[in-house]
Amino acid sequence: MTVDLSHRPDTHPTLGVDELSELTRSLADRPDLWRPLVRFQESGRWWTRLDGPPGVDVWLITWLPTHGTELHDHGASAAAFTIAAGTLTENRPDDRGRPVPQDFATGLTQTVDPGDLHDVVNTGTEPAVSIHAYSPRLTRMTYWGAGDDGRLVPTRTVETDEPETES
Repeated sequence: MTVDLSHRPDTHPTLGVDELSELTRSLADRPDLWRPLVRFQESGRWWTRLDGPPGVDVWLITWLPTHGTELHDHGASAAAFTIAAGTLTENRPDDRGRPVPQDFATGLTQTVDPGDLHDVVNTGTEPAVSIHAYSPRLTRMTYWGAGDDGRLVPTRTVETDEPETES
């Protein structure tokens, strides 16, 4: 399901999902850059910013089993993420709002166009590490849930410069 969003002007060139995919794959292929930064915490996902091109947010995110996100979009930002270690499951709603899961193992990359809704969860038994990139920089996220009629509706919108927000 895609939500219609207007794009905001940005002073830096905006990268598309193909370029963001190349970026996250190239970083995932360099464990010497990210492995020393990996941390896990029982309370939820842990993340830290990585160096990236101007106007692009790049994040290393760690996931213990059961850690996940809520159904959300990334506002006007396109995104890509590559699994650097472990396995993650992405859920995207179908036309009726039902989640459609897709598993991503180490080395696989997924793209998220502006307005796409998804959530990500570690449904496995081992920790996972992923690298995410957003362009233009992430500034707003909207979270979604089922309305009284079962259709997806926005539940809250947050201004943020981090890859996820706490409930």
